[in-house]
Amino acid sequence: MIGIIDYGMSNLYSVKNACDSLGLESIVSKDIEVLSKCEKLILPGVGAFKDCMHALRSMGLYDFIVQQVNKDIPLLGICLGMQALFETSEENGLCEGFGFLKGHVCHMEDTNVKIPQIGWNALESNQPQKIFKENTYVYYVHSYYAKDMNDMDLIGYSMYGTMKIPGLVMHDHIMGCQFHPEKSGALGLKLLENFAAMTRGKGGV
Repeated sequence: MIGIIDYGMSNLYSVKNACDSLGLESIVSKDIEVLSKCEKLILPGVGAFKDCMHALRSMGLYDFIVQQVNKDIPLLGICLGMQALFETSEENGLCEGFGFLKGHVCHMEDTNVKIPQIGWNALESNQPQKIFKENTYVYYVHSYYAKDMNDMDLIGYSMYGTMKIPGLVMHDHIMGCQFHPEKSGALGLKLLENFAAMTRGKGGV
């Protein structure tokens, strides 16, 4: 069972529908007792970083997620949920994230491109992997992106103007995608399948 974490800031049911289309058993819940029985967790997200972290803490979900990750439960962060995996964000003032991944979330600085980035962009490999083919397009909606991360954690990226946008990241049993897999066609579904196949404490590229 995949638990889709409901903290009031995400398009939950588009993720749930994508899981359903793959035949993956999933449940949307904010109930820690329910989520604690799930073998994997998805943290979606739409909105502001600081609001996200405040909501997770106030609902007791922050500590729960940390506990589950420490138990090697696989975790997938989507869009804002991926940004929350990093150490800090500068959005609306400096705010701490989970710190599962090294790196900081910053505002897009290239003024020669439209911000926010909304639309399709090519995903390129940062290292050998089997999840996607070169020049596969994925769908982004964001104004902030992760920087100064561990290069070994970066699986795929997209160039947007002069900015190298981390699109797909992975560290052990933690996976994150800045793009929306539920809106990214066949690749997005394959990524969800790849996540569903992860076992405790182990990722796979």
